[in-house]
Amino acid sequence: MTQYFNSFYSQIAQNRLSPWLDVLPNQLNTWYRSNLHGEFKDWVKNIELLPQVTPSNINITSSVSVGEENTLSDGLRKKTKHHLMQMKPWRKGPYHLHGLHVDTEWRSDFKWDRLVPHISDLTDRYVLDVGCGSGYHLWRMQGAGAKFVVGIDPTQLFLAQFWAVQHFMQNPNVNLLPLGIDDLPKLNAFDTVFSMGVLYHRKSPFDFLQQLRDQLVDGGELILVTLIIDGDENTVLVPQERYAQMRNVWFIPSAKALESWLKKVGFKNIRLVNTDQTTLDEQRKTEWIDTQSLSDFLDPNDPNKTVEGYPAPLRAIFVANK
Repeated sequence: MTQYFNSFYSQIAQNRLSPWLDVLPNQLNTWYRSNLHGEFKDWVKNIELLPQVTPSNINITSSVSVGEENTLSDGLRKKTKHHLMQMKPWRKGPYHLHGLHVDTEWRSDFKWDRLVPHISDLTDRYVLDVGCGSGYHLWRMQGAGAKFVVGIDPTQLFLAQFWAVQHFMQNPNVNLLPLGIDDLPKLNAFDTVFSMGVLYHRKSPFDFLQQLRDQLVDGGELILVTLIIDGDENTVLVPQERYAQMRNVWFIPSAKALESWLKKVGFKNIRLVNTDQTTLDEQRKTEWIDTQSLSDFLDPNDPNKTVEGYPAPLRAIFVANK
């Protein structure tokens, strides 16, 4: 199964990421031998049963779409949907695959539309997305002109979902690896690093911000999207037990506190460019998930609070430079 990464190895051997080859093949071999999810091979079998279709009419500039409505027969479209449904829940998207609409829990295009006006032109850039999920934004980064796009996310279901979309896209310049930020050496090689929805899941936010900085070239740009709360530079929420039903939320800082954290690890030119409270239009239940969603995480009597009584999810976009 590690043959899925052979193309990536060949490509980075010829570009600025070549030092990564000192550790990466061994890491992925170890991952495959010892850490496979019990259902992973079943997910791969479903990918292998997807119809073979030559990519056409690919749109990754205003959506993530491939093919026409009538490319697949009704029977093949139903078969495709069946195989993709075996990989629920589909969190980030949406995807349009030869007439099949994968209506994911999150409208990730909303987030993309919010941040694009505030970031540097991605044309010809090497881009890393840390905690990329199934890779929706990887495609949009490539559509925005990036030369080479790498996503990392240790969740193996997301890797399978990415491979399913890649089955139809067949784009060698967009890649996802089943790794976390702790697995990456200090590459200092990416022009742009994205981290969207990860910081609050890390026990040590300062170590995480430093790890992001260690992936950037000098002058490179960080785009950090994360939960914040209202308050001054000393305000940080440390939820007890759960936050919006999530167990692994450690720290939610105010915008001013987060700015001071970024400064402390050496980032410059720090800008808060957007804040937005998550709505039920952006995160909601669809047939493509079999779990709860935002409506279940908010106080039914006060949508400005979580079910635990904390402030409802408010997300900020920060842009900064190394």
